[in-house]
Amino acid sequence: MVGASEEVELNRLENQVDNGGGGVWEYLCLVRKLKVRRSDKVLKHGLSILNDSKKRSKLGGEEWTLYEQVAVAAIDCQCLDVAKDCIKALQKQFPESRRVGRLEGMLLEAKGLWADAEKAYSSLLEDNPLDQVIHKRKISMAKAQGNVSAAIEGLNKYLDIYMADHDAWRELAEIYVSLQLYRQAAFCYEELILSQPTVPLHHLAYADVLYTLGGVENLQIAKKYYAATIDLTGGKNTRALYGICLVRCFVP
Repeated sequence: MVGASEEVELNRLENQVDNGGGGVWEYLCLVRKLKVRRSDKVLKHGLSILNDSKKRSKLGGEEWTLYEQVAVAAIDCQCLDVAKDCIKALQKQFPESRRVGRLEGMLLEAKGLWADAEKAYSSLLEDNPLDQVIHKRKISMAKAQGNVSAAIEGLNKYLDIYMADHDAWRELAEIYVSLQLYRQAAFCYEELILSQPTVPLHHLAYADVLYTLGGVENLQIAKKYYAATIDLTGGKNTRALYGICLVRCFVP
């Protein structure tokens, strides 16, 4: 999660770069560090460096990091020819790289060549069965194709190995909620609360699920988690306050 001060600095640099004030490389580095998606900006400003041999030569080894960053941004923006050129440059420099192989798979996904992407990812997993990024790509691919059952199966298998991945637990919980599988969603939120007890959104989501399930016992527990959300946010979460009011309509 990006902090308030980091968001301010990012926006400041972005405005500076957009207005021709310099600092393009610093901006691109900050985007990468914060793991935010500003794909259109990264594509535009990244290419301004890659297409200038003098600027590119000043980067040294970081040149290849920029190629990777621009390739991902180009895929996001559906500029697949640009992505292909970046990946080709990386392939030439790192012919046996699994990291470049992941980019190739992402490009195949963007083209809608699901079977080819699946084959590419499976090949990479043969070399490294514990590659988290590849497992996540396969799950994302299942979701993109509307294959929710495969996405659930993939997430469950992934979480058997990487139980501390909070994002995966949250994604699985959200899928279960969308399918009205509230008991399964509740289990996911319990895992999140155990691992991140000070994150109010986990408490709130868990309370919402329990409220939806209904029943006196679930409503009483929901009230406790709405109260926990209020405590963690200093009384500033309107949804939790409203949740308390709703629960009190059914249980004292």
